[in-house]
Amino acid sequence: MRHEPTDAEALLWRHLRAGRLAGHKFRRQQPMGRFIVDFVCFEMSIVVEVDGGQHLEAQAADAARTRWLEARGLQVLRFWNDDVLVRSEHVLEEIIRVLQHRA
Repeated sequence: MRHEPTDAEALLWRHLRAGRLAGHKFRRQQPMGRFIVDFVCFEMSIVVEVDGGQHLEAQAADAARTRWLEARGLQVLRFWNDDVLVRSEHVLEEIIRVLQHRA
């Protein structure tokens, strides 16, 4: 996935990389335990996941993954591909809101 991101992941990464979103550094495709998260800001303990249609059939696995991450103090934000592609400003505003809340 690192070399072949979805269109939604590539778009969001353009906004998150190099401290472009409110000065916070994010990493992408970061291994965490037995999982690889789409994006993580270690400074603020936030994970951002971008989900496609395949996640409709993997809701139980996603919920277990979220519980595992939250048990380690991380807040998990999930967005659908369509939201990132069509309503990217709303997605970015929500991420900024959570960053500010955790500050």
